[in-house]
Amino acid sequence: MTKQKKLTINNNIRTLRFFADEMTQQQLAEKAGVSRQTIIAVEAGKYAPSLELAFRIANVFGAEIGEVFACENNCGIA
Repeated sequence: MTKQKKLTINNNIRTLRFFADEMTQQQLAEKAGVSRQTIIAVEAGKYAPSLELAFRIANVFGAEIGEVFACENNCGIA
C-alpha cells in the first residue's frame, strides 16, 4: 500500500474578492455562512474547506468551483 501525500489545494479567493468590488473577507464570510477566521485560513491555504463550503464560496462569486480552487499537479491523478 502506497502512502498518499497530502494534497496541496490552491485558491483564487483573494483575486476574486478584488474583482468583486474589493469584497472584504468579512463580507465573503457572511455570504458563505462562516466566520471571517475561516475565510482567512482558507484563503491563506492553511485550511482545506469542505466540499460544501467550497461550493458556497464559488457560488458567492458566481463561479465554477474549478475557477476558485485548484489542486497542485492535478492532485496526483494520472
